[in-house]
Amino acid sequence: MSALAVHAPVPFSRLSRVELRKQLDTRSGRWFVIVIAAITALVMVPVAWLSEPADLTFMGFFGAAVLPQMFLLPVIGIMAATSEWSQRTAMVTFTHEPRRLRVAVAKLVSAVGLGLVVIVATALIAAVANVVGTLARDTGMVWSLDGQLISSIVLMQIIFIAQGVGFGMLLQNTPVALVAYYVLPTAWTIVTNLIAAMREPAEWLDLGIATAPLLESGAMTGGEWARLAVATTLWVLLPLAAGMWRMARREVK
Repeated sequence: MSALAVHAPVPFSRLSRVELRKQLDTRSGRWFVIVIAAITALVMVPVAWLSEPADLTFMGFFGAAVLPQMFLLPVIGIMAATSEWSQRTAMVTFTHEPRRLRVAVAKLVSAVGLGLVVIVATALIAAVANVVGTLARDTGMVWSLDGQLISSIVLMQIIFIAQGVGFGMLLQNTPVALVAYYVLPTAWTIVTNLIAAMREPAEWLDLGIATAPLLESGAMTGGEWARLAVATTLWVLLPLAAGMWRMARREVK
């Protein structure tokens, strides 16, 4: 019985919790989450004071808060994927769990989970801002929710976090992955804007263009979902697959 206990596989739930703890145990990880919360709170100030009274709603504050997070949350995914190599913990991790693909999936799950926690915290900050802002401006509080928009925002954030994880696993170096994540899509967007012949393919191959309809009112059409699927495959699923392949085969020193 003891031998079986010693060699029992690590439960995936425990593996995911360990990966989540790794993201918050380091000074950089903790401070980055704090910075996200601080920026989210700061964004509420100009929204509360400069917005039209009709825009002082919970959804107005929440929508404004998630915009900077679309650029910041993917860093959580990048840091989750590169931590093994930047912190030199790969040997310990893969000794306890030699099935590296399980570790890779646990990193993805933990990064998305932390991102969802940040989104929930954002909703709480938006709620406080709605109360303070409407009281300060002497307007009525509006708490109506747009379930479709909230779902679209959550989906978009998950896509971007997963993209960060994919770039991190593929490049396995935090600074390089950060530069690649922000520079490559931007360069691609510039090229497609400069070359007229590329503008139509860009609707299918540019993740920024493909995700834009998620933030628009009204349900997405079948064509828009198809373009989102193609762009997500190119910019998220392929880097994830290549990153997991590289992670599973890299020599640990």
